[in-house]
Amino acid sequence: MSKTAAPAPLAADPSRWKALVFIALAQLMVVLDATIVNIALPSAQTDLGISDGNRQWVITAYALAFGGLLLFGGRIADKWGRKNAFIVGLIGFALASALGGAANGEAMMLGARALQGAFGALLAPAALSLLAVMFTDAKERAKAFGIYGAIAGGGGAVGLILGGFLTEYLNWRWTFFVNIPFAIIAAVGAWMIIREPAGGRNRAPLDIPGVILSTTGLVALVYGFTRAESAGWSDAVTVAMFVASAVLLAAFVFVESRVKSPLLPLRVLLERNRGGVYLSLGLAVIAMFGLFLFLTYYLQVVKGFSPVKTGFAFLPMIAGMITGSTQIGARLMTRVPPRLLMSPGFLLAATGMLLLTQLEVGSSYPALILPAQLLLGLGMGTAFMPAMSLATHGVNPADAGVASAMVNTSQQVGGAIGTALLNTIAASATTAYLTDHAAAVAAGGPAAKLVQAQAMVEGYSSAIWWAVGILVASSAIALTLINTGRPGAGGPVASGDGAGADADVKIPVIAH
Repeated sequence: MSKTAAPAPLAADPSRWKALVFIALAQLMVVLDATIVNIALPSAQTDLGISDGNRQWVITAYALAFGGLLLFGGRIADKWGRKNAFIVGLIGFALASALGGAANGEAMMLGARALQGAFGALLAPAALSLLAVMFTDAKERAKAFGIYGAIAGGGGAVGLILGGFLTEYLNWRWTFFVNIPFAIIAAVGAWMIIREPAGGRNRAPLDIPGVILSTTGLVALVYGFTRAESAGWSDAVTVAMFVASAVLLAAFVFVESRVKSPLLPLRVLLERNRGGVYLSLGLAVIAMFGLFLFLTYYLQVVKGFSPVKTGFAFLPMIAGMITGSTQIGARLMTRVPPRLLMSPGFLLAATGMLLLTQLEVGSSYPALILPAQLLLGLGMGTAFMPAMSLATHGVNPADAGVASAMVNTSQQVGGAIGTALLNTIAASATTAYLTDHAAAVAAGGPAAKLVQAQAMVEGYSSAIWWAVGILVASSAIALTLINTGRPGAGGPVASGDGAGADADVKIPVIAH
C-alpha cells in the first residue's frame, strides 16, 4: 500500500452523514428545476406575454448556461474549494430563482433562467465532488451514492409533481420561489457542517482557452439540438451550430492535450471506466428525458389528467428509482462489479420502456403504465447509483470537480439530445399518421378528435421504440467498457490517472 494512503481520518468524521443531507437537498433543487418549470410554462407565458416562438427560451436559456458552463464550474470547484463553490452556487441559485419568480416580463425571466443555469453549473459538480472526497470507505460510499443516485434519477419526476401542485393550487411563480428555502437551508447547513479535507485543491492556473472552447462548443451543441426540435434538422442555423460545435470541441481536445494545466485533463475522460460511465449515462438520459416529455403529454392531453394528477402518476417511477438505488444498487455495490449492476439495470429499464411501446388512446394506467414505470424506475435506480460513484472513483482529488462536471455534462447534453431527437421522431410519425387519415380529420366531429389523439399516441410509440434501442445500447456499452472490480477488490481499477494499483486510495490521500 502506498505510504500516502495511510492517513485517512476523514472516514471517521461524524459530520459526513449530516453533510450528505445538505448535499442531497442541493442536488434535489437543481434536478427539480429541470422539470418543475415545464409544468408552469403555459401559465408563465400567458402572464408575461411571451410569444410562442420565444417560450422555448425559458427552458433553453437554463440548458445553455448549465450545459455550457459545467466544465468551467467543475474546475472552479477544484481550484477555489468545493465547499466555497457549493455555498456560492446555492446563494446565486436562490437569488436567480427570486428574480425569476418576480419577473415582470420576458427579458427578466430569460435572464433569471440563464443565471440559474450558470450557478447550477457551479453547484452541481461541487456537490458530487464533495461526496467523492468525504466518503472514502467502500460500504459508506455505496450508501451515500445510493441516496445521491436516487435523487439524481428521480428528482425530475418529483419536479413534475411539485410543479403541478404549485401551478394548480398556488401560482406559477412558486415554482421559482420554492428553491429559496431549499437553498438557504442547504447553504447554512453546508457552512456549519461540511469540512472539506485540506490539500485537494487544484492550484494550477486556469486554462482560459479551454474554458472558451469548451463553453462555446457545448453551448453550440445544446442549442443545435434545441433548435432542431423547432426548426428542423436541415435548418441552416441548426446545421451551422452542429458544425461549429464539432470544430470547437475538436479544438478543445487538441488544446487540452497540449497545455500544461488543462481545464479537462484527458486522463479523466479517456480512462475506460469513467468514459464508459459518461457515455452510457448520457445515452440513458436521452431515453429518460424523452419519456418524461411523452408521458406528461399523453396523460394530460390524451387522458385528460390535471397537472397534479399527472405529477402523482409518476410516483411509481420515483418509488422504483429510490428502491433500485438504495436497496439494490447500494447493497450490491460492494459485492459485485459495477458493470453487473449498470448493464442489467439499463436492460430492465429497456423492458419497462418496451411495455410503453404498446400505448394506445384507451390504455389502462394500472395495467400498462404503472408496471412500465416500476420497471423503468428499478432499472435506472440500480444503474444510476454505481454510475455516479464510478464517475469519480480513482480520480486524482485535484480533478474531482471536473470529473463530477463530466457526469452532469453527459446528463445535460443527453437531455437536450433526447428532447430534440425523440420529439422530432414523434412529430414525424404523428404527421405521417394524420396524412394517412386525412379524410377522417377533414370530416371533423368526434371521429376527427379520436384520429388526432391516435396520431399523437402513434408518435409517442414510435419514439419510445427508439428509446428502447438507446437503453439497450447503454447496457452494451456499460458491459463492454466498464471493467473495474467491486470496490476494495482486486482486478482492473481506474488507472487513467497513472495511479496503477493504488487508484482505489487516491481520494483518501488528501487528508493530511
